[in-house]
Amino acid sequence: MDLANLTTETRNQKTMALDTMSTHDILALMNQEDQRVPQAVAQALPAIESAVNVITANFKQGGRLFYMGAGTSGRLGVLDAAECVPTFGTDPEMVQGLIAGGMSAMTVAVEGAEDSEKLGRQDLIAAKLTANDTVVGIAASGRTPYVIGGLDYAKQVGAARISLACNRGAAISQHAQTAIEVEVGPEVLTGSTRLKSGTAQKLVLNMLSTVSMIGIGKVYKNLMVDVKPTNEKLVERSKRIIMQATDCSLATATDAFATANQDVKLAIVMVLTDLSRDEAAARLQQAKGFVRPAVN
Repeated sequence: MDLANLTTETRNQKTMALDTMSTHDILALMNQEDQRVPQAVAQALPAIESAVNVITANFKQGGRLFYMGAGTSGRLGVLDAAECVPTFGTDPEMVQGLIAGGMSAMTVAVEGAEDSEKLGRQDLIAAKLTANDTVVGIAASGRTPYVIGGLDYAKQVGAARISLACNRGAAISQHAQTAIEVEVGPEVLTGSTRLKSGTAQKLVLNMLSTVSMIGIGKVYKNLMVDVKPTNEKLVERSKRIIMQATDCSLATATDAFATANQDVKLAIVMVLTDLSRDEAAARLQQAKGFVRPAVN
């Protein structure tokens, strides 16, 4: 395996004396390097847009989204998938994060797991991957066998294939239909791809999940109207969202929230249309879950 030509593995000429620099200078340099990340993501926006369109279309067909990766890449995928449940009210099955070595690898490295294409394939077989699903293979280096195995199995079953790497001409790009390559340059600490590469991956995953959820009606204006009120903070946020979406009072929002059985989106439609719960639910169903068509 030749890593010498991978940007993620090369040495950053600005940090050759990292161990002799002052704390202030190291922090300033890290901050300077981090500012390169959003610029690199901006260059990849066309590919990211294509990926979002694929994910959204598959969601509308009842498909699921799978993130696959090892190490930091896998952990970021699991994190983004987990956050979709409270933020967008999705079923845990709808967006899933698969990490080489299983969930124990979230906290403890599982030696050799990322080097197995077979494990990538097996994890998707266990998830019962279908042609309506989308697989996003994540690898900073762009060459992780676990990810390649998953993408190749996705091709076999006809699922959509997207890759996310932090090197140009990444190996995983050759196994995907839509290749996202965000080259952020050498890391401050050589090879530590949890730094700029990890930040770039997090930014892209934010885009993939958020914009595809907007595309299936999970957002009204700029409000997360399918939020799950699973704790006291989210209950209060839910009421505030109803108030912001409808310009109603707290009392009206609280009443609608209760009548709608804590369904924020349904409560909003009830307030905006002055319809009963059942009538508002029927209107939402006709609008395929989108608030604007339901209230206009």
